[in-house]
Amino acid sequence: MKILITAFDPFGGDKVNPALEAVKLMKDTIAGAQIVKLEIPTVFNKSIDLVVKTIDEVHPDVVLNVGQAGGRFEVTPERVAINVDDARIKDNEGNQPIDQPIAKDGAPAYFATLPVKAMVQAIKEVELPSSLSNSAGTFVCNHIMYGTLHHIAKNHLNIRAGFIHVPFIPEQVVGRPAPAPSLSTADIVRALEAAVQAIVEHTEDIVAVGGKTE
Repeated sequence: MKILITAFDPFGGDKVNPALEAVKLMKDTIAGAQIVKLEIPTVFNKSIDLVVKTIDEVHPDVVLNVGQAGGRFEVTPERVAINVDDARIKDNEGNQPIDQPIAKDGAPAYFATLPVKAMVQAIKEVELPSSLSNSAGTFVCNHIMYGTLHHIAKNHLNIRAGFIHVPFIPEQVVGRPAPAPSLSTADIVRALEAAVQAIVEHTEDIVAVGGKTE
């Protein structure tokens, strides 16, 4: 099995992106799966173009996009991506689309095809906080999750794909108003590797409570 793992470069004024720092440190083989790592720009459209190009070059069995969700306390696999760009801030090239479809010919939303509940459980089993998220936002993280799944669906590719958000690392929260949750880079690496192992071991998701009341 070959797994393409992507991570964004720093954005929003931060000097580091915990997703990228953690992905760089991940093992090159996890549970027998070959890991291919890719840094992508925090830029609308360019990020999708690079991921699509890499999918066509390396022919992965799985694509796992990883991004930063500053302010979250947990590592959060994403359940769904929606077909809208609605940027609160500009991306790294100054783009700020408002209420724009990601793909005019795309579905309103795509669900992750990864075992997201098994991923949550695996992260918890290595004693790290995790929960299932039902919103990847409307910035470049949602953009790349949707774009990846749309490319796979449109071209009828036999590839599973999804997205996982990680919190800040400690150096990013210095000077930020409390509460400013963070995890160490080493812990994020452990969480991501546990999630990847769950992806390898589960072609179908487990049945577990993952809903929320809010």
